[in-house]
Amino acid sequence: MRVAINLLTDDPGNPSGAHWFWTRVIPEMAKLLTEGESFHLMVSPRSRPTHSGYGPGVEYLTYPWSNERRNLRTLSEHLYSPLRLPLGRIDVLNTLMAPIIRSAPKLVVHIKTLHAYTTPDAISPPARLYRQLSYPRTARLADAIILNSRSLVDEVQQYLAVDPAKIRLIPEAVDHDLFRPGDQDEAFARVSERYGVRRRFVLFVSSLWPYKNCEGLIRAFAAAKPDLGDRQLVVVGPGRDVEYVGQLRSLAARLGVAGDIVWVGGVPLAETVHFYRAADVFVYPSHNETFGLPILEAMACACPVVTSNVTAMPETAGGAALLADPADTGSIADAIVKACGPEGERLRVRGPERAAAFTWAATAKRTLDVYREVHAR
Repeated sequence: MRVAINLLTDDPGNPSGAHWFWTRVIPEMAKLLTEGESFHLMVSPRSRPTHSGYGPGVEYLTYPWSNERRNLRTLSEHLYSPLRLPLGRIDVLNTLMAPIIRSAPKLVVHIKTLHAYTTPDAISPPARLYRQLSYPRTARLADAIILNSRSLVDEVQQYLAVDPAKIRLIPEAVDHDLFRPGDQDEAFARVSERYGVRRRFVLFVSSLWPYKNCEGLIRAFAAAKPDLGDRQLVVVGPGRDVEYVGQLRSLAARLGVAGDIVWVGGVPLAETVHFYRAADVFVYPSHNETFGLPILEAMACACPVVTSNVTAMPETAGGAALLADPADTGSIADAIVKACGPEGERLRVRGPERAAAFTWAATAKRTLDVYREVHAR
């Protein structure tokens, strides 16, 4: 069984959550390969160095571009795959969008979001149109569709009307070697020295897209300020939408909390661990998530979590977080105050217990089982 895994949809200069997913899952799956099984990673010259060291049984199929050249990448996926994958004797293709010509005997589709339908303003009109045209065809052609939450299953059924027999529900997981409890004072000393955090703080970790609702968090932080003492709000994550980031800063100034916010920007994934350990609460008030991995990463570090009561977030939190209405400033503010006070210790105990149920080894085994299942048909 020769499985091609499409890794071209990530920009190596700006790794996404999908990148971190595959860098965890592929090496775990590689450990389970048996004789006659191999993975063939679809990469570009720029992305290949970010996918190395996965062990025996993992090879490469080099394409000209990855997502740093989105349009050219998309063309190559559709025009080059029908030539390259048969030459590589690929049996199973794992991808997001099916090539225009079937390029392998079996097709496994791995969908992580349906932003083209659920948060259409979060993506450009051309990308939105492409996805809305491609998803239905891809779903029809797929032999199996891997989804990471029941919430996403519901969305896929709502917008794509997929045959339920094709759906495989496989949750994501936490790197427990990296995300684990640690000394809060030591972690605070580190983020203070490196990133200018000066006081106890409320934490937000995410790329700054509008649907992630940092705006709602700023409003809630301002509303809760009288009950939060001198705590700061620390915002960790890249701001690729410069105009939106400017709007967030202006909002903070209007609400009188600009001096209480530390804008850290993007940091390596390993650095987020120190923020989680040092924070009094991690707040993830997104309007839409298909899984919400930062929720589990914070929990694994024993950081109390406040998250939204919509889409996949209650499912991922599993009763180990405080839930709030992302559209209600008062609801978020009230949850933050509770997590910083009477609920904090309970959440610090429940979080690691919840996160422990999600391992990359389990995710990898179930994913590999899907490849084997469709190949055997």
